[in-house]
Amino acid sequence: MQPANVGIKPLLRVLGREPEETPPVWMMRQAGRYLPEYRAVREKAGGFLDLCFNPELAAEVTLQPVRRFGFDAAILFSDILIVPLALGRKVEFLVGEGPKLEPLADAESLSSLHETIDGKVLAPIYETVARVKSQLDTKTTLIGFCGAPWTVATYMVAGHATSDQAPARLFALRDPIGFGQLIDRIVEGSIEYLVGQLKAGAEVVQIFDTWAGVLGPDQFDKWCIRPTAKIVEGVRRQVPGAKIIGFPRGVNALALAYVEMTGVDAVGIDWTYEREIARDMLQPRVAVQGNVDPLALLAGGEALDREVDDVMATLGGGPLIFNLGHGILPPTPIAHVERMLKRVRAG
Repeated sequence: MQPANVGIKPLLRVLGREPEETPPVWMMRQAGRYLPEYRAVREKAGGFLDLCFNPELAAEVTLQPVRRFGFDAAILFSDILIVPLALGRKVEFLVGEGPKLEPLADAESLSSLHETIDGKVLAPIYETVARVKSQLDTKTTLIGFCGAPWTVATYMVAGHATSDQAPARLFALRDPIGFGQLIDRIVEGSIEYLVGQLKAGAEVVQIFDTWAGVLGPDQFDKWCIRPTAKIVEGVRRQVPGAKIIGFPRGVNALALAYVEMTGVDAVGIDWTYEREIARDMLQPRVAVQGNVDPLALLAGGEALDREVDDVMATLGGGPLIFNLGHGILPPTPIAHVERMLKRVRAG
C-alpha cells in the first residue's frame, strides 16, 4: 500500500509538517527585474499596475521563473497595495520613487474608504490566478498573497514608504480606536481577497508583514498577531483547511508568539533570525520558510555556498521551505540563482 501522502505536492507536504529530503524551493520576488524576460514584459505592459491588472501578462511573468528554474512554487505576480486600491484609495507607482497613496492622516479620513472591497477591482487578479493554475504542472504549487494589515496600514497612513513607519506608529499610539478601525477594514478586505484567490486556484496563501519588526511587543501583539489571527480564522471559515504562510519580517524573539497565536502553517524568517532557534523553537510547531540573506545570493561564490549549506544543515532535518530571508535583489545574477538551486538540490 502506498503512503497517504504520495502524489501530494512537495510544498504542501512540508506545510503538513512532513520534512522533505530535498526541501521545496521558491524565492520571494522571484518574478522580477533580475530576469530579462520579465523586463521585456514590463516594458510591453507600461506601468507596474498596468502589468498587475493585465491577466495575460501577469500570468506570464508569474510563470517565467518557474519555467527557467523549475521552482516548486509559483507566486502570484501582484502587490500588497491591491487591497487599499480596492478600498477606494488612489495608488500610484512612480518610477524611482515606489508607491504613492492618498495618506490617511486621522480617523476622520477613514470615511473616504469603502466599507467593503470592490470585487470589480479584484476580478483581474482572480483571472490571473486561474490562468496560472491552468498552466502549472502537477508538482508545482500556486501561492497567492496579501499584505498584513499592519504593513498595509503603514503605507495607507504615510502615503509612501518610510524608514521607521513613524506616521502609522504615531496614529496607533495617539488614537488606538481609530487606528483599530483602519486595521479592521483591512482585515475584512484581506479575508475576502485571499478567499477569492483560493477559490480561483491558489493552493497556499502568504501574509506579508514586511514592517512587523518596527513594533514593540505590546504593539506587535495588537497590530500584527491579532489581525493576522483574524485573517487566518476568517479565511478558514470559508475555505476549511486553507494553507497559510505568515512572514512577520524582523520580529526575531516574537516569532514564537506569532506562530502560537495566529494559527499559520508555516512562518517565514528573515536572514537575521538565528537558525538554531528556528530549529529548536519553531520547527516542532510549524514549517519554517527561509532564510538565505539576499545579499549572499547577490554576492555569489563561496559566501553563497556557506549560506546555503548552513540553512540546509541547521533546518533541513525538519519541515523546511527553502527561500530567501526577503525578496531577491534586482541586480542578482541569474547564474547565482542557478548555483544556489544546484547546491540545494544536490543535497
